[in-house]
Amino acid sequence: MHKELHVAAGENTGDGVAALVETVKTAARLVPRQVNDEIALAKLELEHKKARLGGVAAFAGVALVFMALLVIALVVAAIAGLGTVLPLWLSALIICGAMLLVIGISAFVAYRKFKALLPLLPENATRGIRHDLGIAKLGLDFDPATLEKEELSREEKKARKAEAAEAKARAIAEHNAKEAAQGPKATETELIARTAARREHLLKIREEIVAEADVKKLTVHALDAAKDKARETVGQAAAGAAGQAAETIKERWKPLAAFAVSAVAFLVLLRKLMKK
Repeated sequence: MHKELHVAAGENTGDGVAALVETVKTAARLVPRQVNDEIALAKLELEHKKARLGGVAAFAGVALVFMALLVIALVVAAIAGLGTVLPLWLSALIICGAMLLVIGISAFVAYRKFKALLPLLPENATRGIRHDLGIAKLGLDFDPATLEKEELSREEKKARKAEAAEAKARAIAEHNAKEAAQGPKATETELIARTAARREHLLKIREEIVAEADVKKLTVHALDAAKDKARETVGQAAAGAAGQAAETIKERWKPLAAFAVSAVAFLVLLRKLMKK
């Protein structure tokens, strides 16, 4: 009876594990779909915000235009003020020369600072990362000379640019074909409803996984099964050892009996000789 109960428990454990595996598979199939729909919903929301951002950009542009007009008005005011002392054309020329001087100095300083920053990317760190990646990928076959910049001619640069443009066009065509094969895009309302429904489904699956993956219950069943198996193995080993010992005694009792009789006779004979 006890053995039957353990067999039934083992079968229930197997069924629980199988159900757990099926539930995990279902979750693994639904989670990527949920992530894709969430990304699509985020894209739609960004498109709506981009449309609203157009209005913000328009008002910002108007503000920049009026700021430029304000600067022009200030320049005109400076020319008019200087024109009270000097001729108007000379005052305008002086103001323009001063502005040109400020622009030239600022552009020269900016150019010197920008040139000092070149190259913008950390060259040694970038080269070290590329070197490490090459070693990890190719090992001893990696050639550090490939890290050096290759000097290309104008024709080679044009060919590389054309290849990159062709690859980009091919990738866009494949992406469009894939989207066309998937059918029309879902609207924002459909995405919200679909993600909400799938979220409820995933919540139920999560609860099922927690219920089916009762570690304590599975551990108790596994320990009981292991104890029964160990007890059965020990019993079989003990029975085999007892049978083998009995067979060994049965095979060797005759020689032992003959030896015992011979030993007793020898002792009796030795005792008689000593008495004489």
